[in-house]
Amino acid sequence: MNRNSKHPDRAPHRRRASAGDRTKNSKSFRITGSWDRRPDRPWVKATQDRKAVRRIARGMAEQGAYVIVEQHAGHGQWATWFEVDGPALLAGRRRAAAEERRRIEEQQRAAAETEAARRTAAERSERERAGLARLMTRPPVVREQCGRREARHVTGAQR
Repeated sequence: MNRNSKHPDRAPHRRRASAGDRTKNSKSFRITGSWDRRPDRPWVKATQDRKAVRRIARGMAEQGAYVIVEQHAGHGQWATWFEVDGPALLAGRRRAAAEERRRIEEQQRAAAETEAARRTAAERSERERAGLARLMTRPPVVREQCGRREARHVTGAQR
């Protein structure tokens, strides 16, 4: 029998249990970063945003931290999702930058050597041209006893 005297034909209201997962913190990520200069004080950040996890981990790695990102496995259990070795990344970047500087210096040195060789070749050809010009401006010289004059250069019409 219904205790509701106002509407005796209606069934009483019963609250249904929701079918959703009641596991606490099931979509969370935990980021742990530790630096060599203070290994006893790691920095821990928990968030549910996957993009923020990647951004924070990348930022910490760029600061030289060894980063461990863990994903919540339920019931207080954490599973390692990925790790980033920040000191190794920074060392690799420094090596790449040094290699790039060395390559640029080598290119500049090769360009300077090429320019110097071109300049010396131009100076040599200029000296040769100047010598030929001096030679061509000299008057003809008597070469034999017979009095015939001979020039070092003769155009086609005078032959």
